[in-house]
Amino acid sequence: MQIDDLIARYPRLYHMAEDGSWASIKRDGLLSTRALLDHYEVDEKTKARLYSHHRPESVTLSHPAYGRAVVRDQKPMDDRGLERALGGALTPRAWYELLNDRVFFWLTEERLTRLLGARAYRSRQHTVLTLDSAPLIRKYAARITLSPINSGCTKPMPQPRGLSTFRRVADYPFDAMLAKRGARGDPIVELAIDSGVGDIAQYVIRVEQRRGPEVLEVLLGG
Repeated sequence: MQIDDLIARYPRLYHMAEDGSWASIKRDGLLSTRALLDHYEVDEKTKARLYSHHRPESVTLSHPAYGRAVVRDQKPMDDRGLERALGGALTPRAWYELLNDRVFFWLTEERLTRLLGARAYRSRQHTVLTLDSAPLIRKYAARITLSPINSGCTKPMPQPRGLSTFRRVADYPFDAMLAKRGARGDPIVELAIDSGVGDIAQYVIRVEQRRGPEVLEVLLGG
């Protein structure tokens, strides 16, 4: 797939963050779990637990200079489902580490809305970022991977996955996925960026507080 084609098809990207996190995201960037743990100088034992193992609940970090940040839960996923999905090619631990090395974006608002409406999240408030994809994708192209599945979900049915799930833009089989899934399907489900985006505020065009489909407050943008 070509960068220009990716941008033309998906002019906006979306990210669901912890409620109240916009100030720290604007200051520190949108960081992967691993980068956030390093930034907050988390002790090695806690870092290993949060980086390499399943998180059934969100975990709040605290730092004397940076304040508080939340490492979000992984409720849609579990070890048992991952073992089935990975088929012995990777361990659940390896998969958690692959995810925790990236920050993830939805390419359609429909996918974002689906996550906001999921049982685990629909009753809570979330900070939702809408981004201009063109400058973000052009700057971070070398660190972008695309996925045909929700890589952080194994429920209700764990879809097969492995190292080839994450492909660089030039290697992504867009035409084949489009033919397989049809006009109404999603040939790409996720866009991820290795490590994170330190200058994320440059690309954000709208910030909302949402609960489910309801927009409670617009923090940035018209």
